[in-house]
Amino acid sequence: MNSVTNRVHLRRSAGAHSHKGGLRTVAVFEAFKGALALLSAYFLISWIRHDVDFEYAAAHILFSLHISPNHRWSQEFLRAANRISGANLAMIATIAVTYAALRFAEGYGLWRQRAWAEWLAIVSGCIYIPFEVYKVVRRPNELHWAILGINILVVLYIGWVRWDEIKAARATTTPAPEASG
Repeated sequence: MNSVTNRVHLRRSAGAHSHKGGLRTVAVFEAFKGALALLSAYFLISWIRHDVDFEYAAAHILFSLHISPNHRWSQEFLRAANRISGANLAMIATIAVTYAALRFAEGYGLWRQRAWAEWLAIVSGCIYIPFEVYKVVRRPNELHWAILGINILVVLYIGWVRWDEIKAARATTTPAPEASG
């Protein structure tokens, strides 16, 4: 480890401006998302193998949410559900495992307070925000607002942690001004 990394590590372990609790909370949340992706893929694959009628299930979901099946997006949803029955099981498994591995890696890195994981959390969180804003604008409800709010809070918090760490690293590497006498 170089001296800057040593000093930042020492500062973190000394507890000054410790972000350990917040980072671990986000780490558990990210690991939960990874586990949820694997669980969802497992059930989806098992339903496909048991010949579940996904188009009927999708129509039932639209009906339960009081969404008209005549809307363009509803028709896309129904067509996608119809295609799931013939979906490639390996593709579903690969996507789920890849997403889960990314979430688990991010969770591990945040748990261990690694800078790369903090940057990954910022970037991956920012990628979702435009889609979440679109959902809120298109179909505002409590769930969409909650998801957007939580994501913005996580991105802002991790950004603040990164900013705090960068400031601390600069403070330890900037030489003190010499007193003129």
